[in-house]
Formats: sequence, structure tokens, C-alpha cells
Amino acid sequence: MGGVVESREWYLAAYSPEGVPTSDNLKLRTVTLSLASHSIPDHHVSLQILFISVDPYLRTRLTGTLDGLFIPQYQLNQVITAYAVGKVVGSKDSKYREGDLVLAPSAPVAEYCIVPSSSILRKIDSASGISLPDYLSALGVPGFAAWVGIVVLGDPKPGSNVFISAASGAVGMSAGQLAKIRGCRVIGSCGSDDKVKLIKEEFGYDDGFNYNKESDYDAALSKYFPDGIDVYLDNVGGKMLESVLNHVNKHARIPLCGMISQYNKVWTEREGVRNLLNMVGKEVRMEGFMLDSYWNHFGDFAKDMEGYIKEGKVTSKNKINVGIESFLDSLASLFTSSNIGKVVVQLNN
Repeated sequence: MGGVVESREWYLAAYSPEGVPTSDNLKLRTVTLSLASHSIPDHHVSLQILFISVDPYLRTRLTGTLDGLFIPQYQLNQVITAYAVGKVVGSKDSKYREGDLVLAPSAPVAEYCIVPSSSILRKIDSASGISLPDYLSALGVPGFAAWVGIVVLGDPKPGSNVFISAASGAVGMSAGQLAKIRGCRVIGSCGSDDKVKLIKEEFGYDDGFNYNKESDYDAALSKYFPDGIDVYLDNVGGKMLESVLNHVNKHARIPLCGMISQYNKVWTEREGVRNLLNMVGKEVRMEGFMLDSYWNHFGDFAKDMEGYIKEGKVTSKNKINVGIESFLDSLASLFTSSNIGKVVVQLNN
């Protein structure tokens, strides 16, 4: 492919400080893009985007403020970016050739694009037997976050009691399986009975509870963790985190992966945690983490996870929405109680 294409892309029209982003904030437009060889700078490649990863952290780049995750904000009237699988359609770098499948951590949310080859994370082996959407779930941002949270920071020992919130989400499904591989007892919290059933039957959790049916989180945690919590992978923050701190064991570890219950609120409206003193007495280690600080571990993660997938020890549940026009609704769906597993947008075959 070396001609001119009409490429649709999502751009930021207005910031969304609170609430779920709408079509007032993100808009779809069509741009004319030349993919001819003379239009590709040296050390760049042109890509046809095949799949886009839809992740909760993208919401935090639409607020116009730098609090919380402190991720650089998208710029007004500019195309937004996301983790993606693409196919090389043109190259000015000898490492890549037409037809290569690649992972691009910060690709434009567009049907076609030209990007620096240095921004490509890795090639994808098309003969691996692993589906392309899995490179955005178990082998993508959520899988990497689960691996860092459980393997690197949580580091549970066999027999440890591990609790994972948002257990049926993209991070939670991989995190639970990684903890089970380590020989842990793993409990998850979810937003529906169907999700509890899912994490037990498909992801190997020992048990779980529907937080929407539990009026008293402390009572629920006492029931499911009579011997206390050794590792808690926090994906929700708020009241659940506060309750966990009443049930931690000495030297417990709490990797903070995300706080999805708080993302759509300005910071003055977010729920505070009142019992941090428990961390002192129990000598708890609570640590937030961003994946940018762990890219040097990505090779180890990919080797581990690819092996687990091929051995059947890790599986994913991917919800694939077709068409670039579905991106905004896909992003909004992450903040509904019906969301399960990993959301991916398929742009091209």
C-alpha cells in the first residue's frame, strides 16, 4: 500500500473534568493521509491499525488536570493515542517490513498512521498461536499491570491470602490466575453474581463476592478472609481500600494498580481513607505503580505470560467491538457494572 487513504481518527474536542466522556469531548473526523514512500520519514513506519486497547487509564488523560495518575493530558484538537496492534504497510527502517505485525504502546486512535519506528514495542509472531486481541489483554497493558502488581510488588508466597478487586476486569482476570500459579488462595470482588461465577469457573478464583450485595464490606472481608489478607491488588480504591486496611496481616503488601471508582470525580469529591494508621501498626507496604517505570521488565513478563497462555494456565475474556466508531462507547462501557474482561476495538481485518 503506497497511495493516499482516508483515515478516520478520534480527537479531543473538549476536556472532561468529571463524569463519563461523551461526544462533546471526543469526536471522530476523517483526514487524508499519504502512505507513499516519499511521505514516510527515515526511521518511521506507516501502520494500518488492526486492534485498539481500551483501558481505564485513558479516562485520566481527558480531564485537563494532572492530579491522580499524573499522566500527560491529551492536547485539544489532537488525535488521542492508545496501545494497539498494527500491520506495517510501509517502512523506512530496515528492522520492519511490509506485513509485519507490531505492538505500538502509543499509537494514534486512527485507521492508519505514520509513527517513529522507535515507538514500536515489539514484533508479533503470527505463528505463535496466540490471538491478536490477547496481545492487548493478557499480553498487553492489563496483563502487564497484573504481572507487575502480583509478581513484582505483591510477591505472594504459596498459601498466601490474596484479594483482588475488580476481579472480572481486564487486570483482575490475569492477576487472579497469576496468583493461583503461585499457589495462593485467591478471592475477588465483582459487581454482579454472574461475574463472581465467571472468575471462579473461568479464571480459577477460589471464591468471590458481589460488592453490590454487600452492605458491609468489613463483614464480607471477615467472612472470606478469617486469617487476614496478605496481598491486596487494588483496582478500585475508595471504601473497599479502607475496609481492606482493617483486615491486613502484618507485613501485608498492597500494590495500587488503579482506582476506577474514583476516576470520574474531581479530587475534592473522591472518597478518603480514614484508617491509614493501620498501615503503621501492621507495617504494611502500600505502593502505587505506573507501567512506564517497569518497561525494562517487559521482556520477562512477555516470556512468562506467553508460556502460561500456551500451557493453558492463563486465559482471557475479550469483548471485541467492531469499527473505529465504537471507540467512545467502548471507553464509556468500562465504567458500567456490566463490563466484563478486556474491551478491544477492531478496526481492520
